[in-house]
Amino acid sequence: MTDCDLIARFRGGDKSACEQLLNKYKPVVLRIARRFFLSGGETEDLVQEGMCGLYAAMLNFESGDFASYAYACIKNRIVDAVKRSASGKNYALNSSVPIGDEALRVASHAVSPEDALISGESLSETDALMRRSLSPLEYRVMSMYVDGASMNEMCAALGKNYKSIDNAITRSKNKLQKILGGGK
Repeated sequence: MTDCDLIARFRGGDKSACEQLLNKYKPVVLRIARRFFLSGGETEDLVQEGMCGLYAAMLNFESGDFASYAYACIKNRIVDAVKRSASGKNYALNSSVPIGDEALRVASHAVSPEDALISGESLSETDALMRRSLSPLEYRVMSMYVDGASMNEMCAALGKNYKSIDNAITRSKNKLQKILGGGK
């Protein structure tokens, strides 16, 4: 079933169509939300904003490519949340700092040839830089994190406790920001 078919069913009151669309696009929401580091907050705050953007896209979509429309709605909703936080209206999001897109593309191993060309830096060079700069644990955690693994999944897969995984994510983000020009 296409996205347009699911949207039509959703608008007709089919709850399973709604659930299918939300599940299908949740990885997109996670990828976008994880481009922001929340000091004093949780990525889940931005995921919730992104899911609201996805739901709005489902309600307002008229025609064309739903995937592109949904991506734009999700990203705009998250960026708006970050902007609101900068104005002090949302304490949990007050210290949001975007992580460089290149770091996320490399960590997720989802680089298209176009992205590699546009970035001006080869995937293997960036990957090597990350491997040199991050500890083996940080590299594995960051890869799993960007791929959408939950904290529980990372803990189980790596045999580490929640605090160790959370600390590895924070350290990795800080290092990647500095490496790729996003840090001070």
